[in-house]
Amino acid sequence: MNPFQALILGLVQGATEFIPVSSSGHLVLVPWLLHWPEPGLAFDTTVHWGTLLAVVAVFWRDLWRLAVAWLRSLRSRSLGEAEARIAWWIILGTVPGAVLGLILKDPLESLFSAPLKVAILLLVTATILALSERLGRRTRDLDEMTWVDALLIGVGQAVAIMPGLSRSGTTIASGLLRGLKRETAARFSFLLSTPIILGAGLPQLWEVAQAGDLSTRLPILLLGFVAAALSGYLCIRFLLSYLQRHKLYVFAAYCAVAGVICLGVALAR
Repeated sequence: MNPFQALILGLVQGATEFIPVSSSGHLVLVPWLLHWPEPGLAFDTTVHWGTLLAVVAVFWRDLWRLAVAWLRSLRSRSLGEAEARIAWWIILGTVPGAVLGLILKDPLESLFSAPLKVAILLLVTATILALSERLGRRTRDLDEMTWVDALLIGVGQAVAIMPGLSRSGTTIASGLLRGLKRETAARFSFLLSTPIILGAGLPQLWEVAQAGDLSTRLPILLLGFVAAALSGYLCIRFLLSYLQRHKLYVFAAYCAVAGVICLGVALAR
């Protein structure tokens, strides 16, 4: 992989991790469409940690308050504080993805070399986004969430382990279907991404370190990391503002068009 490819893929990862169009799907389809080499585990881990940095940069105050409230809830054994409940809901919502990732790790990895299946899953993402916008009531705020909401949103995050299913798309859609406002669903989706990206990245980082070629690829990895962090930061800010006044249909349309084009190319090849 050359520096230009690393820059483009880093920008793509940062943008599509939070805009509901599937970052993992784009990391499969963009190199495939352009006949670029596959990024590999080291690059994938690095750019995901770039998006983790973006989440922390935007939400560090929220994350700090949630952590402090969570510790207070442990001492008081009470969920009376709204921020403590949200912290526990984030933990609960992380469980389905962690369990599914451990159980289906090997079968899911095969999807990263199956562009045809990824294209089909993009069409599924488009359908989910459109249905959630159509059916969601959008009346509830973050402090009104329940453990059932968190668990179902967590299930949405879990199924998005498959490339082509957008993690932010399935979690935001799950929130809308549970009656959350768009911006509220997006905010919880972004907060929920923190432990899952961190947890998924740690074993990958260990595998990369064991491979022993990290130093030779460091400039490329740093370029992808910075690009993912910057584009991720900007896209979080954009989406939180966008969803205050606009609907998800534009992202559903993008996923549908991209899915159909990639499906056509896959069948033609």
